[in-house]
Amino acid sequence: MRRRLARALVALFAFLLLLTALIVLLLRWVDPPYSMYMLSQGAPGTVPTLRTTWQPLETLPAHLPLAVVAAEDQRFPQHRGFDWVSIRQAVEQRLDGGSLRGASTISQQVAKNLFLWHGRSFLRKTVEAGFTLAIEALWPKARILEVYLNLAEWGPGVYGIEAAAGYHYGIPARSLSREQAAALAAILPSPRNWSPTSPSESVARRRQWIEQQMHQLGPGWLDPIRVDAAVPAHGS
Repeated sequence: MRRRLARALVALFAFLLLLTALIVLLLRWVDPPYSMYMLSQGAPGTVPTLRTTWQPLETLPAHLPLAVVAAEDQRFPQHRGFDWVSIRQAVEQRLDGGSLRGASTISQQVAKNLFLWHGRSFLRKTVEAGFTLAIEALWPKARILEVYLNLAEWGPGVYGIEAAAGYHYGIPARSLSREQAAALAAILPSPRNWSPTSPSESVARRRQWIEQQMHQLGPGWLDPIRVDAAVPAHGS
């Protein structure tokens, strides 16, 4: 009986792994219309409405993804899903008596927002790590960044960079200036409370810092992932 149960559990685990891999692989080419985070934020039985046309990475100005990477995950082109340097620095800061700051990469945020519920449980972080590994293994970096830009929240119920550009500036995402891109990236940690057009003093300082980081990284910082070729065709 125990052997049968053990075999059944192993078979179930293998099936779930295969199913996860297939779903992640499918989303390499198919643009997801919603994420689990978007659906969880709406009222029961409803879906978010502030979501507009999906924007392929190659249609966006180069300074836009650069601003987001400068703000959220500067080693994105180099790591394989987990930024161990930032994790170590966050732990050291905590041990020194400072506050515990986040060290999530863009890949981890995509895994969390696209597939998972929000929370801080050990189970959720474990599942997030598994999805992060699958995404990094099955998607090119350009696709990861593209999905992040199109599913991130940029304001109260405003999801995706095209909706963000229209909501905050009344323009399409392809027309965002360098300064506007930095301002949008500055509000990503708290998009429901911060504004790129009426920034608080701290948000304005963060925007200036992001612009400085963009300058230091340089316009070619994301060239290695752009040659990945995001996706030849889009499904939504």
